[in-house]
Amino acid sequence: MKQENEKYCAECGSVINIKAEICPKCGVRQPGYGGTISGTSEKDNKAILVLLLCFFLGVLGIHRFYTGHTGIGVAQLLTLGGCGIWTLIDLIIIITGNYTDVNGNPIKL
Repeated sequence: MKQENEKYCAECGSVINIKAEICPKCGVRQPGYGGTISGTSEKDNKAILVLLLCFFLGVLGIHRFYTGHTGIGVAQLLTLGGCGIWTLIDLIIIITGNYTDVNGNPIKL
């Protein structure tokens, strides 16, 4: 189980330290590593974008497509976000910080 100070390797999917530049299991350099703990603004921007997509286009499931959950995105698209109920639940999950992308990485505001 991945903890807050861990992430998944972009290549092999192993759980590694969030500060790791190279995966110790497969040796692949991790994307977005700039030598410092950067990416906080990128993560913040992604969280805000997901929140805005859910708020304005939630009934179409666009936020699910953006985060890689295409199956659920199609279901939301076909049901118009469960008549808006699914969208409301997703908004609450995003605001509380429990929303994750397809790789299990948290998307927090």
